[in-house]
Order: sequence, then C-alpha cells, then structure tokens
Amino acid sequence: MTSVRVCPDQPENLEKNAVIFERVNEMAKRKGCTPSQLALAWVHHQGSDVCPLPGTTKIENFNQNIGALSVKLTPEEMAELESYASTDSVKGDRYPSSASTWKDSETPPLSS
Repeated sequence: MTSVRVCPDQPENLEKNAVIFERVNEMAKRKGCTPSQLALAWVHHQGSDVCPLPGTTKIENFNQNIGALSVKLTPEEMAELESYASTDSVKGDRYPSSASTWKDSETPPLSS
C-alpha cells in the first residue's frame, strides 16, 4: 500500500492532496505500472538532460525501479501529470519550515 506524505503541521491539506494521489494511482493502473514507476517515468520523460536517481537498499525495489524504463508516456499524459504537480494543485509544504531542503541549494541554472 502506498502512503501520502503530509507535513505534520498541515493536516488540512491531506484531503486536497489525496485527490491528486488517487488520480496518479488511476493513471498508473491504466498504464499497467506502479505509482512509483509512473513517477520515475515522468522524471525520465522530462528530457535528455534529466535522469532520475532513485535510491534503494532492496533488490525488489531496484527491480521495480528498472521497470519504470518501460513505461511510455504520451504528451497528453505528461501534461496530465504536470497539471497534478503544479503549484496551484498541490497544497501545503512537504517538509516543516525548519527542515533544510533543495530550496536552500545553490544549483546553477541549466544554461550554465
């Protein structure tokens, strides 16, 4: 069973984000893959300069991650997933405000 991560100080966002969670699960079922594989496939389809780097310590999870490479997404499906990930759709923060995240990094722009 897959779970939804919610920042513990924002429980009011759980119901709103659960709708997105269900839509992703539905698309994964249509595609014949797991939601995790769908997420990895979505990252993989972002362009030739992007490569998902999932981490795992279990061989069964590694094998499942490899399965994401066989998930093909149409431009329409990419747009659908993109709409789920938009800042207008997802509510709340993933981490408490005290956590250090990618927002604190100094990643150079793609053009560099």
